[in-house]
Amino acid sequence: MKNLLCYQTSEYDCGPVTILNGIRYLYEREEIYPDLIKFIMLYCMDTYNEAGELCKRGTSAAALEYMSCWLNHFAQVKNFPLHCEHFSRESVSITPGSPVMAALEKGGVVVLHLFLEVPHYVLLTGIENDRVLLFDPFYEEADDPELDEEYNTHEISFIFDQPKKANRSVAIERMNRTSRDYYEMGEISCREALVMYHTNIPDLAL
Repeated sequence: MKNLLCYQTSEYDCGPVTILNGIRYLYEREEIYPDLIKFIMLYCMDTYNEAGELCKRGTSAAALEYMSCWLNHFAQVKNFPLHCEHFSRESVSITPGSPVMAALEKGGVVVLHLFLEVPHYVLLTGIENDRVLLFDPFYEEADDPELDEEYNTHEISFIFDQPKKANRSVAIERMNRTSRDYYEMGEISCREALVMYHTNIPDLAL
């Protein structure tokens, strides 16, 4: 049975929660190793803030790249049907032929770095016409009177009926922007993505 996707517990754990959501999306609960969960949480949230407090700047780009290598090694040792690829800078866009678009078209998922006031990670799970389906681990309620006004745009929609796949639909054009508004990837120099594939998907060509 597939699990529901999860929300982060603190202000800082969007990285590991989103990687785990990728695992939850791709695999049945019975297939997921407990040590996989343990080490994803251990190796992320590796940063310090300006006051020297550990974890309070979330998960670094270096940790995301390391997780790609670690997960591939885990898959090899455990014979677990997972393949990951890390991309950065110019390689990260949602355009025809890009690694991100190719992953979504092949049934993979993408842990994507973007902005939600601050740097943030979300899980891309699909494409519908000119919009991306994603799961944002930062919990918000659409009818909250204190909801940030940045959500008040047709480019961002809440999804309520797909708890195992997506809770937002965002315009591709918005996500590709080089600015740092909500659900925009920002300038090329800060772009990061971790692509995850279930390698037992029929006809998956890596």
